[in-house]
Amino acid sequence: MYSVKGLVDSGFHQSAIPSKFIIASSSQEDDTVLSQEEAIPTIDFSLLTSGDPVQRSKVIQDIGNACRDWGIFMVINHGVQEKLMDDMVKASKSFFDMSEEEKGEYNGKQLFDPIRSGTSFNVLVDKSLFWRDYLKVHVHPHVNSPKKPACYREISQEYCKRARDVASELLKGISMSLGLEENYIDKAMEVEFGSQLLVVNFYPPCPQPELAIGMPPHSDHGLLTLLIQNQLGGLQVLHNGKWVPINPLPNSILVNTGDHMEILTNGKYKSVVHRAMVNNKANRISIATSHGPPLDKVVSPAQELVDTEFHPIAYHGITYREYLELQQSNELNGKSCLDRIRV
Repeated sequence: MYSVKGLVDSGFHQSAIPSKFIIASSSQEDDTVLSQEEAIPTIDFSLLTSGDPVQRSKVIQDIGNACRDWGIFMVINHGVQEKLMDDMVKASKSFFDMSEEEKGEYNGKQLFDPIRSGTSFNVLVDKSLFWRDYLKVHVHPHVNSPKKPACYREISQEYCKRARDVASELLKGISMSLGLEENYIDKAMEVEFGSQLLVVNFYPPCPQPELAIGMPPHSDHGLLTLLIQNQLGGLQVLHNGKWVPINPLPNSILVNTGDHMEILTNGKYKSVVHRAMVNNKANRISIATSHGPPLDKVVSPAQELVDTEFHPIAYHGITYREYLELQQSNELNGKSCLDRIRV
């Protein structure tokens, strides 16, 4: 099958999309509750790494509030070079600009294939298709990269390393916001040897954006997801029952909490439900790095955050590998995978 980009480039569907891409109206019925009035929290990363204890204490509190109230925040002054971020976006576009045959080398079928590329479909729902092509690369603890474009390995390796550095500092801040020792999450989740998955999403312009969707409402696996994009809107998060469009500042990084953060914190910090909408104007590219524990690590609520009277254990323990397999084999639908392991 053609990729979505291949379909668009073919010119066969300039005014209408194939029926397989049409999402049932019931999936879109909540579009009327969009909120333009709220903005996600902004975290100044430089204050987190500052030597000023007052500033650091304040930003740690802000991170905790963002994780509890939103599950997503925007990070500025993070130290990742703007040129590196731009190069990562450009190199990713170059991958999707390759021929179908070249990209076809990475049409992996298995969840843990080092590199997979393809077009999304929703299992258990008549194989309906999302208006999205993707590239997924397991980049840590073992480095992988497509052979083409030639620059991709060097650029992606450097970007992913810098993303890990940012995630590591944020996890320290999150640990302290929970009243735990700053390296608690790093040690408990063995983050140094943990999994980092690079996911590049490519959303070509859609002639009928009101009928299609890039990604349906879902929460991410892992502890944290860091995301950059090419400044075209499309990401929306569910907050207090309303969809809030996210319009990040240039050179910022979006960070959202994943299901394993919710499990680890025994529900104190919630993973955020979000979706990706499409447009009829231009290509949108988003680049996510998902940060989690080693695949065989059992994730369960931290004992320090459990008490039988007020905060009883809320989730069953599960290995990271098993959770990914669970998510892959079920329909993407809000937090349905997390619901399966609730006590």
